[in-house]
Amino acid sequence: MFHEWSMQLGQTPGGPGPQPEAEELWEREMEWLRASQEPLRLLPYAMVDKRFIRQMREPEDMEMTCWQQWQRRQQTMAHRLREAAWRLARGFGLWEGALYEIGGLFGSGIRSYFTFLRFLLLLNLLTVLLTANFVLVPLAWLHPPGPSPAPNFTLQCPRGHQPQTDVPRFHNRLWNVLTGRAFNNTYLFYGAYRAGPESSSAYSIRLAYLLCPLACLMLCFCGTLRRMVKGLPQRPGLGQAYRVPLSAKVFSSWDFCIHVREAATIKKHEISNEFKGYLEESHRLRGAQRETPAQRACRLLSYLRINVLMGLLVAGGISAIFWATKYSQDNKEEPLFLVLQYLPPGVISLVNFLGPMVFVFLVQLENYPPSTEVNLTLIWCVVLKLASLGMFSFSLGQTMLCIGRNKTSCEAYGYNACDYQCWENSVGEELYKLIIFNFLLTVAFAFLVSLPRRLLVERFSGRFWTWLDREEFLVPKNVLDIVAGQAVTWMGLFYCPLLPLFHSIFLFLTFYIKKYTLLRNCRASPRLFRASSSTFFFQLVLLLGLLLAAAPLGYVVSSTHSSWDCGLFSNYSAPWQVVQELVALRLPVPGQRVLHYLGSHAFSFPLLILLSLVLTVCVSQSQANARAIHVLRKQLVWQVQEKWHLVEELSRLLPEPGSSESPIPDSPHFRASRPRSFGPGFPSPGSPGPRPGPFHTDRP
Repeated sequence: MFHEWSMQLGQTPGGPGPQPEAEELWEREMEWLRASQEPLRLLPYAMVDKRFIRQMREPEDMEMTCWQQWQRRQQTMAHRLREAAWRLARGFGLWEGALYEIGGLFGSGIRSYFTFLRFLLLLNLLTVLLTANFVLVPLAWLHPPGPSPAPNFTLQCPRGHQPQTDVPRFHNRLWNVLTGRAFNNTYLFYGAYRAGPESSSAYSIRLAYLLCPLACLMLCFCGTLRRMVKGLPQRPGLGQAYRVPLSAKVFSSWDFCIHVREAATIKKHEISNEFKGYLEESHRLRGAQRETPAQRACRLLSYLRINVLMGLLVAGGISAIFWATKYSQDNKEEPLFLVLQYLPPGVISLVNFLGPMVFVFLVQLENYPPSTEVNLTLIWCVVLKLASLGMFSFSLGQTMLCIGRNKTSCEAYGYNACDYQCWENSVGEELYKLIIFNFLLTVAFAFLVSLPRRLLVERFSGRFWTWLDREEFLVPKNVLDIVAGQAVTWMGLFYCPLLPLFHSIFLFLTFYIKKYTLLRNCRASPRLFRASSSTFFFQLVLLLGLLLAAAPLGYVVSSTHSSWDCGLFSNYSAPWQVVQELVALRLPVPGQRVLHYLGSHAFSFPLLILLSLVLTVCVSQSQANARAIHVLRKQLVWQVQEKWHLVEELSRLLPEPGSSESPIPDSPHFRASRPRSFGPGFPSPGSPGPRPGPFHTDRP
């Protein structure tokens, strides 16, 4: 284009060529392109025009040397290699093809669950990598000492109470693997980690073991928060009620690069599901706008009734978990100990299995929108799951650490030393059993419940089998299952440093199990919802699980006495004491004074004032940005109106093609002679209907 125009500008004045106005516009465009520093790849021109622009930007009196030409070729080649590597990495991404297939067949809402599962797998792999690099590798390099000698104190236990030993009580190897007793002397549990005095080595294994879980939790928090903020609706310049026009979805949804029939089928299903979700949300929105005040009050009362009923169910569930855990820990010497080992995980799984089903049934009775139904069910499932884990942790703390009750065996040692000599290993075993039990339930439900149900429904016909039908893939229940498993994994970072490795394997297998269940045994939900309405909530639930795991860990590290005869902190009153010891041993006096000042009240008050100022500035900047966006939106509307006014004036003044006189503006001949459109998306002022603008709903 540019080359042709330049040839036309070089013609004789009498020959055909551009008009003076066009020549002036051409010169302005050339000056702007010559002075602009915008990268060529961002300019909306063809490759031939971009080469012409690059030649214009180069100085005329300077020729490129061979070295500069070689550098430019190397830069171009490096850029192409980076783009090719990025495309190759995306092509070999984990489960990209499976996620595309799931999203096309079942919608973006169900695909968001599998994307969330992949994100959790990456978090666990990162945690395993940090633990291996900062704890396991230095521990193997430094050759830890052998088992510590027996403690020089005698346990004063009541009659009938004998201290536990680490020797497995049962000789069944499979049972020892399922309960974790087979790994008591391995690096899976806290009791197998040992180290010499802090003054004998330059690298502190104790400090690394203590700070690694905290660093992992902080990294997981930052990654989850970043993903949650990234999933927020990015519509700061649009109104709250702005919706993407359906025409944009119709004309821009298809991918014209598809050449495979299977991919085209999946894409058609994906577009169909997107249209269904969009139309259903539009119908719900119009219905909500037509509600009367009485109908709105009835709807709020139904919300209140459902929430009160669900709250009572949650209270009953966590009470059952508390008593099951207490009974299991208080009856360790009973003949039914084999069954009591898995009584707390069994009760927790039963409550968390029946709870979401009852919640879904109660919510579906009120005929809520799909997104509201998913979010409301997810809220109460979150409350049930997190309350279950919290009550389970409190029950273990009450039994092993005597939290909330007085017990003679805890007064001298800070924990129940008579029943739990290495209480960290006992807690790790309970969390290990929870992870194992959850995965076994996933496998059992996939192949012993969902698969037989599908086979029976396909084989038999009748009213009952029609009513039963295939299983529907419930996103809230499945999300809460993996969030609960991840919360248990985070809770066990101190007691089971390698528990994320087991959980990573289970997540990897869970993806394929859930994919098989979804594609073979489940049916597509008739009520679709978009991923944008649930992904943010998934990340919020994960953050709540992380906070639930961090609270007990912080209490144990700072305030709980460690076991006397196992682990790295056997000689410390609390694990955090090793930080104080290292500060006193290896930090100079000025550094100690700085740390003492940072932990004092003299530093907390200026820090609080500084944080208040920063928060005030951020809020003020946010409000200023909101006002600026509002003003810019109004200016955009005014500019559109001004352009329409210019279009009207231009169409009134332009003569009819082929006529020497201008028709009367109000005559039918004038309206018929005007063009039907002025540009893409801008119909002629004389055409019927309102004049569209990008923000016509906010016209002043």
